Amino acid sequence: MAKTAIKEKTAPATHEEKLAELREHMAEIKTRENPQSQLISILHKAQGLFGYLATSVMDEIAETMGIPTAHIWGVATFYHYFKLTPPGRYEIALCLGTACYVKGAAQILQAVKDELKIDVGGVTQDGLFSLAPARCLGACGLAPVAMIGEKIHGELTPKKIVQILKDYRRQVEKEK
Repeated sequence: MAKTAIKEKTAPATHEEKLAELREHMAEIKTRENPQSQLISILHKAQGLFGYLATSVMDEIAETMGIPTAHIWGVATFYHYFKLTPPGRYEIALCLGTACYVKGAAQILQAVKDELKIDVGGVTQDGLFSLAPARCLGACGLAPVAMIGEKIHGELTPKKIVQILKDYRRQVEKEK
C-alpha cells in the first residue's frame, strides 16, 4: 500500500506574528479608496492566518478598520466559507460536485462520518480532523475525490477513505 504523504498548512508560528501580519494587511488596505469595502478580503486573510475567525480577531478587525463588530459578524456568518470555530489539524474537504456525486461521494461521506464520528462541519474530539463539503475540487478525472490538508486523494471508495484516515492517524501517532 502506498504511504500517505502528510502536509500541513504553514503559517507564521505565533499568535502575535499572525496578528502582526493581519495588521500589516489592514494598514495596506486602509491606504486604498473606500477601505471598508475590503472587509471580505480582510476576513479571508484572517482565516488564512488563524484557520478560523476567532472573536478576538474579529474585534481587532472592527477596531482597526472602524467597522461595527455586528457588521463583521453578519458578513462572517452569511458566507459559508468562513469558519467561526477552530478546524481540525487536517481539514477534509469532500467533493460533492456532480462527477464525484455520481461516482459515490455520498457513500464516501457517510464512511467518513461513521469513521470519525462527526457530521459535516464537525471536528473530531481529538482535534485531528474536521469535515466540510466542497462543490468542486477541480479533479473530476479522479472522481470521487477529497482534499485532506493540501493533498488530493482520488478514485475513492468508502474502504479506501477509511484506510487513508487511519494512515493519517498512524502518522500522527508516530510523531508523538
